Amino acid sequence: MSDETEPAMRNFPVPDYDDLPEDLQERIDEETEQAGFTPNVFSAMGYKPSHFRAFFDYHDALVEDTALEREEIEMLVVTVSGVNDCLYCVVAHGALVRIYSKDPKLADQLATNHRAADLNPTHRAMLDFAVKLTESPGRIDEEDLEALRLQGFSDEAIWDIASVVGFYNLSNRMAVVMDMRPNDEFYRLGRDQPSHSE
Repeated sequence: MSDETEPAMRNFPVPDYDDLPEDLQERIDEETEQAGFTPNVFSAMGYKPSHFRAFFDYHDALVEDTALEREEIEMLVVTVSGVNDCLYCVVAHGALVRIYSKDPKLADQLATNHRAADLNPTHRAMLDFAVKLTESPGRIDEEDLEALRLQGFSDEAIWDIASVVGFYNLSNRMAVVMDMRPNDEFYRLGRDQPSHSE
């Protein structure tokens, strides 16, 4: 585990909170109050304030204006982040999978190999699509969308799945380039709960 002085990211200088624009400070304060700590993505993205605003505006749209359940969004994030070897997003969003799914095992399964995870057919189809869109976007065709429709996903939900996958492919690549470090708190969140059986 890292020590308490480890920076939010290693490859770029982390801006000082006091030097950030007021609107970024307000957003960070809000997140810190809600989580009980400041997730390192907020400190790291402050490196470019205009990108911080766009990044979190899009993130908020993805989780607030969606046909998906929050558990499903986080499952998508962890699966895609596992494919992309993104430590920060696997650990941070793994904590959110544990919290929203009430299943302490699921995030680790998804990050390693979603095909070996304990999933219902609907979520397996969703994550199969997410992995294909991540690894081979040029191979996505109408049959892939139809497979999701057959599992009960609406066109809006399919749009939202693709949007989450696209956004986190961006996020993963930026986190890797930054060498963004997961907060120690994320490793512990959501682990002390009984297993959920579908």
